[in-house]
Amino acid sequence: MTSKDKSGKSSEAGSCSHSSHSGHHQKNPQKPADELYTCPMHPEIVQKGPGTCPICGMSLEPKTIVLGQGPGEEYADIANRFWVSVYLTIPILILNMGMNIPGLNFVINLIPLDISLWLQFFLATPVVFGCGLPILQRAKSSIVNLNLNMFTLIALGTLVAYGYSLVAILLPDHIPPAFRNSDGTVNVYFEVAAAITALVLMGQMLELRGRLNTTSALRALLELAPKVAYRIKAGESDEELSLDEVQVNDLLRVRPGEKVPVDGKIIEGHSVIDESMITGEYLPAEKLVGSIVIGGTMNLSGSFIMQAERVGHETMLAQIVQQVSEAQRSRAPIQHLVDKVSSYFVPAVILVAILTFIIWASVGPAPAMTYGLITAITVLIIACPCALGLATPMSIMVGMGRAAQVGILIKNAESLERFEKVNALVIDKTGTLTMGKPVVHKILHNKNFTETGILYLAASLELNSEHPLAGAIVSAARERDIHLQNPSKFVAFAGKGITGVIDEKHVALGNINILDELKLEPGVWIEKVEELSRDGGTVMFVVVDNQIAGLISVSDKLKANTQSALRELQAQGMLLVMVTGDNRLTAISVARKLHIDSIEAEVLPQRKTEIVKRLREKGYIVAMAGDGINDAAALAEADIGIAMGTGTDIAMQSASITLVKGDLMGIVRARKLSKCVMRNIRQNLFLAFVYNLLCIPIAAGLLFPFTGILLSPILGAAAMSLSSASVIANAYRLRKVEL
Repeated sequence: MTSKDKSGKSSEAGSCSHSSHSGHHQKNPQKPADELYTCPMHPEIVQKGPGTCPICGMSLEPKTIVLGQGPGEEYADIANRFWVSVYLTIPILILNMGMNIPGLNFVINLIPLDISLWLQFFLATPVVFGCGLPILQRAKSSIVNLNLNMFTLIALGTLVAYGYSLVAILLPDHIPPAFRNSDGTVNVYFEVAAAITALVLMGQMLELRGRLNTTSALRALLELAPKVAYRIKAGESDEELSLDEVQVNDLLRVRPGEKVPVDGKIIEGHSVIDESMITGEYLPAEKLVGSIVIGGTMNLSGSFIMQAERVGHETMLAQIVQQVSEAQRSRAPIQHLVDKVSSYFVPAVILVAILTFIIWASVGPAPAMTYGLITAITVLIIACPCALGLATPMSIMVGMGRAAQVGILIKNAESLERFEKVNALVIDKTGTLTMGKPVVHKILHNKNFTETGILYLAASLELNSEHPLAGAIVSAARERDIHLQNPSKFVAFAGKGITGVIDEKHVALGNINILDELKLEPGVWIEKVEELSRDGGTVMFVVVDNQIAGLISVSDKLKANTQSALRELQAQGMLLVMVTGDNRLTAISVARKLHIDSIEAEVLPQRKTEIVKRLREKGYIVAMAGDGINDAAALAEADIGIAMGTGTDIAMQSASITLVKGDLMGIVRARKLSKCVMRNIRQNLFLAFVYNLLCIPIAAGLLFPFTGILLSPILGAAAMSLSSASVIANAYRLRKVEL
């Protein structure tokens, strides 16, 4: 990936050619040297190995979250630098201010002024240039790359205070009168340079810890996976092996109280499994032979044998962590506004600092130049836009992690931001509103056929189909021990039905539209179709040798939480539109049960996309919820595509949001989370902007004419660090949002 700096020069994004990276390439035994790192604020910056972002100066972090990933070497390095700076800064503060502290003033007055100043110099130098080296390196990088940022301001303020103080003790006779006190002495500010460095390091330490904690939800998910599995070996006792040794199709034994090792299906036994950590559903799920089980979930009771189907990085747990990790690094549209403001903010602060110095030097009380210098430094330090930079990414990262905990996977920050504005929801019926596991409800036939005969022909024709309705018919035939035949001359008519030859009979199966293909009229059967449809069934014609032989009605149960979820969405003012390939009578029957006013029935797959387009053209912000291959195009067309985690992979790939449990209450939770995250971002931005709007004038000395008080640069640095901490703390509140 390449990016262009403001000079127009193209370079490898995050390339180690940036000087800001020096001193940050220590090897970490937990992290391979070629591991990719990226910036949470600028995800386009990617490089191999740790370093800093050439745009904002923030530390890069690993793209992939792994178990055992702690604060890392960088956090330890910054923490060490911070504590050393504290130990060295405290004596400087005592030397500088101890004369005002009862009990210390006698001792401090015994130290000659010249010796005190040189002691402060010797203590401050390692703090500024040793402990503060990463700050200076990042500032240098910001200037070289023409991306002025918070480190530019910090370094400028620190070096001005240190440089002025150094000149004051080396060349005291060359200091102009405007910088001198009334008694001719010159103030030095080594304590300012040292204290600012220590406070900024403290802020960096808090930020690194805060960013680490935003991924705690994902690491908690990774830790759900057990360390070992038990593979069944013929004629031998179970073999214990590590999880990375499990292969697809291995037979694994899971006992009560153990965690399911990988994704697969039960082939023997039954159990009750707690899947709350993956799906957010706190009621345990009963599992029988053929049931799908998810790696990392807890087996509460019963022993079973499972066949491994997805292992390693293919498990749902690993994919959830990877998808959410990528989503956390994506950028919300609101971040572009922040970036635009920030691009003007730092130069504006430097200009304000210069103007502050000029005004104080011109009209301030003696020593005017000293007052001007201190107020300019305070403006530079207090106005650092670190809180502004953290406001959006911190909320996004915490919010994405919280969503993962309740089984909501959000593809990117843009989807999370946009979802709060959705005011229309298009819902596919089968597999979304309903269980997606239809069963044969009723079979009608003419006098020439039996119920078994109709089922035999229909199931044989559907034998190789993967459609849910086909599965229901085939399952019904097998439950009756009907031996099926593979059809010949098989032809499918999209959205209508299928035809083929079975036992030398030309058989067709489909909805009423299949009759048009066969040039048949429904005749007296139409009344039966309407009756079954009003009962909520999906009705299919069975045609044998160009004569209607009978009807098969298939029904599908509504999902448990469908009614309550739709009721809550309607209460929020959302327009609900149900789309289905079923006939209109069946659609009306389902819509009445769910109190859905707007329906689109007998919809072919391509029409779903047209329905979404039509709503968008009317000004609606549209979400589409579906689970099948035929929903993929509509999911991609919608402003927000919502895929059921119980559906097909292609639907989930096309969607903005995936509901792991496939429960419509997930839409309610996702919408609530979207609103909470966006409110949290606005709160953070308000805190950051108000902080700067209030503090910059105070730092410039606005209150001095009225109170005689000037804000110290040290207090400015403390306020700057606390503003970042307030943004981080506010973002953390999202971890406790009730969904």
